[in-house]
Amino acid sequence: MERLFAQVAKFSVVGFAAFAVDYGVLMLLSQVFGVDPVISAALSFVVSVVFNYLASMRFVFTRREDLSRGSELTIFVALSLVGLLINEALMWIGVALLGKSALAVTVTKVCATGVVMVWNFLSRKRWLDAGE
Repeated sequence: MERLFAQVAKFSVVGFAAFAVDYGVLMLLSQVFGVDPVISAALSFVVSVVFNYLASMRFVFTRREDLSRGSELTIFVALSLVGLLINEALMWIGVALLGKSALAVTVTKVCATGVVMVWNFLSRKRWLDAGE
């Protein structure tokens, strides 16, 4: 249980940093450059996945010896794509209900991030972590 708690704590730190990258790119694109928030969310999500892969596989999860780096990356990206679909659906719903103001996009993004964070941890723990 102690190991799981430490892993969740590390995941949270990496997740917070990935969220900062994601949110920063989202706000830059949607609020500074006027790109639609749903499109901005997709682009920012992709940028944060790259950061998240590098940090998660180094600091959070124990590498499985039965997976090559290529297989590991493929699984990580596939799981992230499911997360992206969840994120995009929630962004679309949130923007439709709340609007496109900075506050509305922020509230929507925070809620979407919470849901996707649970998916990311559970799915990566299941398919990528050696569990030692």
